[in-house]
Amino acid sequence: MIKRNIHRKRGKNLGVLELVAIALGGMIGGGIFTVLGISVSMVGVFTPLAFIVGGLLAFLAVYSYIKLAVYYKDEGATYSFFKKTFSNSPFLASLIGWWVIFGYISTLALYAYTFSSYAISGFEFADNEMMRKAVAGLIILTFTLVNIWSVKGMGKIEDIMVYTKLIILTIISFVLINNANTTIPVLLENNGDVNILSILIVASLTFVAFEGFQLVINAVNEMEEPEKNIPKSIYIALILAILIYFILSYGAIVAIPFDNIIANQEYALASGANKILGHWGTDLVVTGALLATSSAISGTLFGASRQMSVIAKDGYFPAILTKRRNNIPIYSIITMAVFAFSLILIGDLKIILEFSSVTFLLVSLLMAVANLKIYKQTSSSLTIIILAIIGLFMGMVLILYYEYTTQIEQLYFIGGLYILLTFGAWIFSKFKK
Repeated sequence: MIKRNIHRKRGKNLGVLELVAIALGGMIGGGIFTVLGISVSMVGVFTPLAFIVGGLLAFLAVYSYIKLAVYYKDEGATYSFFKKTFSNSPFLASLIGWWVIFGYISTLALYAYTFSSYAISGFEFADNEMMRKAVAGLIILTFTLVNIWSVKGMGKIEDIMVYTKLIILTIISFVLINNANTTIPVLLENNGDVNILSILIVASLTFVAFEGFQLVINAVNEMEEPEKNIPKSIYIALILAILIYFILSYGAIVAIPFDNIIANQEYALASGANKILGHWGTDLVVTGALLATSSAISGTLFGASRQMSVIAKDGYFPAILTKRRNNIPIYSIITMAVFAFSLILIGDLKIILEFSSVTFLLVSLLMAVANLKIYKQTSSSLTIIILAIIGLFMGMVLILYYEYTTQIEQLYFIGGLYILLTFGAWIFSKFKK
């Protein structure tokens, strides 16, 4: 068994507030604004319940991440944990590295596209696809420069964006609830014919809305007291995310007609707020959406770029990605930004969203398997690990089942992406120095 790394003693820049902000920045991003419409179209009044179930699934995933993070203290996170636990398989280490990094890249593309959609929604050129993609590219460029500029500067900006957006989203939620035009019993009477399988499928599809918690682990070399602050910040962030999703989705379904939410999936909250509260309501929702997606872009770039640099150091990505300036992996940040913008240019981000959910369920499952192997060293509960393995595996199967029964072309696309990533991982594992 490889011994865990000794945490480097040097100046730290990130405390609990910054770490919670990084996690929430990754979690409460474009997901809630795009998943809400899909959820309502599939399970209607049970949408808040589906978010709670998705949150419970995230708790199962979080458990092994935290245990492994405290044990290894490695900013490579998912990749490094798996590599060190299964040290005799270079290909598997390379494979999980490629999967998780491109999962993050796809979420970057989603967040930037969602930001752009809301940012230009009030202008005449709102439906201009080229303008939308250009604005998405500009926001990626902006936060690429912010992350290259300074770790401490990024942390403070992240604090401001995340906690401001939490206040705004909370206000939006309670304003919607206060302007409700129906009740849950009425909705259950008119739209209560939903089976539990559909609720579980939606909970699995929304898993990507919780995946940002891993970003805290990538900052282990920039944080104070990782043994205490990793679990504290991740659990606080996850609880806050579940509460926000539940209250916001509840407010949406009691205030906005289902037909409106389903017809305007990307702009469901903005469209509904406009009809209920007028122009100021729309402005408030748009502001919340821009802050949510901005902090998600910044947090994801920060955490995932460090993981990418670690993977490159082991030879599974090009060596140039290892280079740092002031401990900032500038080439990894730039590379992630370029690939994310490339995905935006290709389009079809709904497929990429589903690819992200499957990817993060898969890698979370592999983290639970890794923790199972060394559960005594990590002082973990065997029962919780087994529940996590079962739950995460079922979530992945449910998404694939949904794709197979409703849109098999997207299943082919996701399969094709995995083939390309697997081939890239194999090439680097075979020829790495």
